[in-house]
Amino acid sequence: MVFQLGSALLDACVLAVIAQEDCYGYRLTSKIKEVMDISESTLYPVLRRLQKDGLLTTYDKAYQGRNRRYYSLTEAGKERSMAYREEWQTFKRQIDGIMEGESSDDEG
Repeated sequence: MVFQLGSALLDACVLAVIAQEDCYGYRLTSKIKEVMDISESTLYPVLRRLQKDGLLTTYDKAYQGRNRRYYSLTEAGKERSMAYREEWQTFKRQIDGIMEGESSDDEG
């Protein structure tokens, strides 16, 4: 994608993926990579910040003799995810209007 993606959009995407199901880091990175170019080294600081902000919590689960760290949303994370979703819908309508040549003013 040629558009620059800001940290708020990255946060929104991370929270949206985790809202669908608890995720471990590699799986989360794979899901986010489907829509934007991101590395694990970029994603882990985002996860730590979201956890520090009280939006995520973690738990470990055994998998093939090792522990995987899973991320899940807190109540505050669920609320933030919903707020991002609502903001995205508004933003998307506005961008679609511009791209499709629609005008929001009455002078057109």
